Amino acid sequence: MTPAASATTTQLDALFAPYQRTDAPGLVAGITWRGQLLYRRGFGMASLEHGIANTPATRMRIGSVSKQFTCLAVLLLCERDMLDADAPIGTYLPELPPTAGAPTLRQLMSHLGGQRCALDLALLTQGLAILPRGALLASQQRQRDENFPPGERMMYSNGGYHLLSLAIERASRMPFDAFLRTSIFNPLHMRDTACVSDDMTIARGMATMHVPDRQGGFRRGIFPAWDLLGEGSIVSTVDDMLRWTAHLRCKEKIVGNSDTWARMLTLPVFSSGQRSQYALGLKQSVYRGAELIHHSGGVVGGSSQMLLSTQHELDVVLLSNGAVDAPIELSKRVVDIVLAGELSGNGPPVAARASGHVARLGRYRSPCSGAVYALEDRDGALMLTGPLCPNPPMALYDSLDEFSDMEAEAGGDGALALRWGSPGAPDDLACIRVAHCGHTDVLTRIGDAPAITPCMIAAMPAVFESHDANARATIRLCGEALVLRMDGAVGGCDYRLAPVARDVFELTPMDPMDIMTGIVTFTRDTASANITGFRVDTPRTRHLAFTPVRADT
Repeated sequence: MTPAASATTTQLDALFAPYQRTDAPGLVAGITWRGQLLYRRGFGMASLEHGIANTPATRMRIGSVSKQFTCLAVLLLCERDMLDADAPIGTYLPELPPTAGAPTLRQLMSHLGGQRCALDLALLTQGLAILPRGALLASQQRQRDENFPPGERMMYSNGGYHLLSLAIERASRMPFDAFLRTSIFNPLHMRDTACVSDDMTIARGMATMHVPDRQGGFRRGIFPAWDLLGEGSIVSTVDDMLRWTAHLRCKEKIVGNSDTWARMLTLPVFSSGQRSQYALGLKQSVYRGAELIHHSGGVVGGSSQMLLSTQHELDVVLLSNGAVDAPIELSKRVVDIVLAGELSGNGPPVAARASGHVARLGRYRSPCSGAVYALEDRDGALMLTGPLCPNPPMALYDSLDEFSDMEAEAGGDGALALRWGSPGAPDDLACIRVAHCGHTDVLTRIGDAPAITPCMIAAMPAVFESHDANARATIRLCGEALVLRMDGAVGGCDYRLAPVARDVFELTPMDPMDIMTGIVTFTRDTASANITGFRVDTPRTRHLAFTPVRADT
């Protein structure tokens, strides 16, 4: 080992040292650079229950990193004229209603389909209750409304990838896992990689997923579905994933022709004209001058990250079973260390200082979309927060784009950018403009939240129901807290409703294991002012309607 490589290894050891524990889950890291294996180590425990440590051979769920394999499977079938990427998904799943069947396969692969996501609806209405087989498809079939028209913008959809997986099965006449094994895993010698459709199956050499219980211990992470497919079912090792990233970078492909790989990396354009950073299961961005291809993954009790730079011949794979909340940030620290002499700037980008925008701090709401965001000072940094933020809090950076003043790093739900003030009045401190995928929403500053009063509660019907969510909701006063109870087909969730404005409430889960947040907006009859229902907006579900249940039902 050269002195430079030894110094790099020492820095990587220091980076991962906090995960080397015997009382907590950990991670496995694999890094190659310039064609050589630079780093391959396990940290922390694969199973706290059995006292087994993580090693480079430990198999873990890669979560949504699975999606790029699903996209490649679709395109391999396109090569054989068995699928058409530009055909509506309803062509292959005719049981879908017109709205759910309208997005093309390509739009679903790039999260431009506009569909509601069955998994998000389930997490909202019944938490981590395990869905029976077929429930994800049945939920997509129920949808009579959509988040937005196909192609308008990006919103991450696991449900869309579930539909893609079913199209793969029907076109290939093979189970999803069998098609990936024979068409991708075997040719690439990924011998420890497989699709595991549920967390009840005992899989060889696979780490236990761990979820913090907020009391210093852990609960077992179990994904709430029996038929997980291309949205996140793959289990792998760092060695196999490094074989995959090497194949992604190489010019001579073993799997897929040149047209397929051109499609995999082509960035779509939203209806606004703005270009997405998300291709087909692969995100592209520039970090300190380095062009990166990457994707994160998350499951209940685990996370993962794959990242590569073709220009620097760098591959990074991180697999964690409960120790890493933001694997993309950890992978960027790896980039900082390994490419220290080749990156621009003196270090990672620094968020805008909140001290320069004190007059704009506060909460804002859109009278048009109902979206609620806040500008906050978090340890001196300017942050965009709120129940509709894809990954709160989101650091804001000074923008070099003439069409925005501030921007957040594009996540799985597309780019967010801010402009100060209202159209024609950028100095207006009462407004901000938030652009999602190039579509701008004007938000107005809101004041102090109203108090919860007995009259407010008395005006609310007792029970509501939602066709699209296949759920009922009840609202009650519990002590001083206003509680909304959601009940889906196999489970339920309790949420605290905190007033934001008249008839507008922030939705936060009462159980730490539940993860959904959102905004509840009540609607009233214009003549009588009686409540006629409410709608729920979450980071990935919009306009979900609940209407009162009649007393005789």
